[in-house]
Amino acid sequence: MASQRRQQPPWDPPTSTSSANNSSPPLRIYNSLTREKNDFTPIYNNHVTWYACGPTVYDDSHLGHARNYVTTDIIRRMLQDYFKYDVRFVMNITDVDDKIIVRARQNHFLRQFKSAHPSIDESVVQETRKAVEEYISQNLKKISPTSNNIRGDIQKVEAADASNPVQPRAGVSLEDHAKLLMRVKTVVSAADALDYATSAEPLTPDEFYAMTDDVLSPYLAAHGDTSTFAHDHSPFKTLTTHFEDRFFRDLDDLNVRRPDVITRVTEYVPQIVDFVEKIEDKTYAYATKPDKEGSRSVYFDISTFEKGGNAYARLEPWNRNDQALVADGEGSLSKNTGEKRSDADFALWKSSKEGEPKWHSDRWGPGRPGWHIECSVMASDVLGPKIDIHSGGIDLAFPHHDNEIAQSEAYFHDKATGHQHQWVNYFLHMGHLSIQGAKMSKSLKNFTTIRTSLERGDWTPRSLRTVFLLGPWRDGIEITDDLVKEGQAWESKVTNFFIKAVDRVRNPSGTSSPPDTSALDKAKSDFDDALRDSFDTPKAMQVISNHITDLNSQMKSLSDSTLIESAKWITEMVQMFGLTSGTDSIGWEGMDIPEFSKPWVYALSSMRDTIRREARAKPFNPTSISGQLEAAPDAAPTKGAEPFKKALEDARSDVELLIKDSKPAKDFLDLADRIRDKDLWDLDVYLEDPDDPSRPAVARPLTAELRTQREEKEARAAAKAAEKEKKEKLAREKEAAEREKAKVKPEEMYRTKEWSEWDADGVPTKDKEGNEVSKSKIKTLKKGWEVQKKLRERLGVN
Repeated sequence: MASQRRQQPPWDPPTSTSSANNSSPPLRIYNSLTREKNDFTPIYNNHVTWYACGPTVYDDSHLGHARNYVTTDIIRRMLQDYFKYDVRFVMNITDVDDKIIVRARQNHFLRQFKSAHPSIDESVVQETRKAVEEYISQNLKKISPTSNNIRGDIQKVEAADASNPVQPRAGVSLEDHAKLLMRVKTVVSAADALDYATSAEPLTPDEFYAMTDDVLSPYLAAHGDTSTFAHDHSPFKTLTTHFEDRFFRDLDDLNVRRPDVITRVTEYVPQIVDFVEKIEDKTYAYATKPDKEGSRSVYFDISTFEKGGNAYARLEPWNRNDQALVADGEGSLSKNTGEKRSDADFALWKSSKEGEPKWHSDRWGPGRPGWHIECSVMASDVLGPKIDIHSGGIDLAFPHHDNEIAQSEAYFHDKATGHQHQWVNYFLHMGHLSIQGAKMSKSLKNFTTIRTSLERGDWTPRSLRTVFLLGPWRDGIEITDDLVKEGQAWESKVTNFFIKAVDRVRNPSGTSSPPDTSALDKAKSDFDDALRDSFDTPKAMQVISNHITDLNSQMKSLSDSTLIESAKWITEMVQMFGLTSGTDSIGWEGMDIPEFSKPWVYALSSMRDTIRREARAKPFNPTSISGQLEAAPDAAPTKGAEPFKKALEDARSDVELLIKDSKPAKDFLDLADRIRDKDLWDLDVYLEDPDDPSRPAVARPLTAELRTQREEKEARAAAKAAEKEKKEKLAREKEAAEREKAKVKPEEMYRTKEWSEWDADGVPTKDKEGNEVSKSKIKTLKKGWEVQKKLRERLGVN
């Protein structure tokens, strides 16, 4: 992708600085800088300048990235398409940093190793064993690196920590727990590969390397010759170009609009050097002593900056002393080895170490940019010294964005007048997407990539965006079954409504009264209130849902124009949210059957409507159907339409045969059900019969949800049938047992050795020893006698 870097603001700023959007009430946005909702007032009339922190491109983007970039896209669309601002949207690509350097070196040496060892011989096995030992010694301190039973030792020592994928032991954070699980999985995979390598059925080279890459690559990089990387940047460029291209293709798949301007760090090194020099000239930065190669690092001087009347850590002042966050942002340079005046000072320019790419600077020798400085330089270069909006994930607030603010305001600070410079007016921070309470992270490998998720069908671009819209943009989201079901229900509700509205367009009800827009006007007002309240998309989504509920409740009496006006507005709003591509028609993708199938599906559906209507008429006359059947389409079927043509012909033959044989109405209704439940269902088309029997059935694509509903219905029917069969079986067994019992006459039922004398009815009077039977016992025996007699009478046994 060619660079789109600019050296000046993308438009000539208007002379007036008042907002052109004088709407009432105003748009209010939650601003991380003030930690409250502020009225949105762009710097230049209706123009909005926006800089968004883009990805660090060293791996495929995961669903956590989707949360940030899709949500950013939603807000951008609201500003552009709903509030009608002219938004200039700039995104950077971080194509050099510690993670990229490490990954590029690892990939480089791993490629060399695989090329030199296309088969798994003893040298590969030995090198992999060394890699496993080194990985264990660095990452799993409780395990002996030279253990002969790595898997067994891990299971014993780490079981308490790693056995539960959700809840770590007391005192261990979820992220540390996730790291442990990842490391255990990495070692176990490599250990298994080594076991297979010496087994009777060894792995293929591809299989072996797939199981051992994560231990081999850091080992090979740690022991390889890295001296060439200082000036040969091709391994880094190869990695970042590849993953930048994949990142933007992922965004395309998610219907995320591309930036107006894309900037890359490696294309801005001269400007970064100039920017840092000016900060140093103002004494807000200082250089370290030269290293053995004559290179120096440059740190931002927070103390001097604050003494100049400036504030540091304006976004998250409570985190300014959090060394864990500082270390995450600064890496090895966060450690104070005597070069830094304060632990909180951060690097603007780094003296490059061996194995790192280097760029020239006249003042400090060879080195590379600090992480934070890149965004300040690129944003200011493209958008100017003042910016309306700066955005990114909430994890960037401190130290990244706080450091950006400090170094940018230091750069633009007029020391002569003491005037404080406001660099960015509104900071927007998107909440995280989490799995089991832990933030998604490439380094933790606890993520699903965007492309894998879409390819597997776990998500569609619309379903993912719907879930994000159902949650506040600045809050974290944890994917749960309930949240997924909520999103599916919202999508299904809108789809069903669109299908009904499109059917009214195709099959008007005949009502031609002007639209009643009272309910629609209320929905529009509520929707507008929601979006003006800091882009409250959960409330806006609920407004759409509630409006559809109201329309559905009145569907039979609703005029065509009223229904269609609401459908057009809802279509516009879901397009504005990015849930569908732009279209002039009502609805969204996936709600219509294939175009090539329509002539035959519509003819078959119309024939079925006729069959059902006439079969329910009193009296029923089969011959009345034949005269109402539409002629079959005379056009030749296009590609893919042949099965639909055959379904129509087969059904037509069947109905003509029923008419010829004067079959009863039930047979015609059975045929109608077969057309819906078998013929068209097998062709991925569902005919939905409306509540109003005078309306025709609606043809719609067969969705996973409809299949699930049918499967659940069939499962319930099968369970009901099984329960009925069970009861009937028990009843049959009971009757068989009763009939067997009824074979004995009551006069003979007590003629056993237990008794010695009986009365005329066969009721015992004396037991086997000749003793008189008690009156109470005789009473009980007579009751049994009566029961047996009644049983025989009930079963008709003589």
